[in-house]
Amino acid sequence: MIAVDASVLIEVLFEHPQADTSELAIRVALQRGPLVVCDVAAAEVCARGDSAALMESIKEMGVSYSMIEEKTAMRAGEMANRFRSRQRAQGARPRDRVIPDFLVGAHALMQCSGLITRDGGFHRDYFKGLKVIVPGEQ
Repeated sequence: MIAVDASVLIEVLFEHPQADTSELAIRVALQRGPLVVCDVAAAEVCARGDSAALMESIKEMGVSYSMIEEKTAMRAGEMANRFRSRQRAQGARPRDRVIPDFLVGAHALMQCSGLITRDGGFHRDYFKGLKVIVPGEQ
């Protein structure tokens, strides 16, 4: 089971210039097995318009809905804490990276076998061992 990030779904749903590569990544992933969107990524997509219509479009793509488990939320919090600690250690003023990024990454790592995302660098850095698929990368 592979997770898909809101960034990729938004590109496809709203006909972004990079939608073709995102669509291809989704099609390839679906050939290999189930594809899911976690509740957080679904909420990010739904914030862009008619929630019911957007979720229906996601389902029509063949993407199922997957809720984040408690252990996953805990891991996301730990990773967010590590992010702030790393910034402090580097002498930078800690800034908050939005928690949804950590929730999506932890969901993909702990409940799935990979993540299709446009934010590959972040997910590779904080979620070691996660198979990260960036549309258009070979």
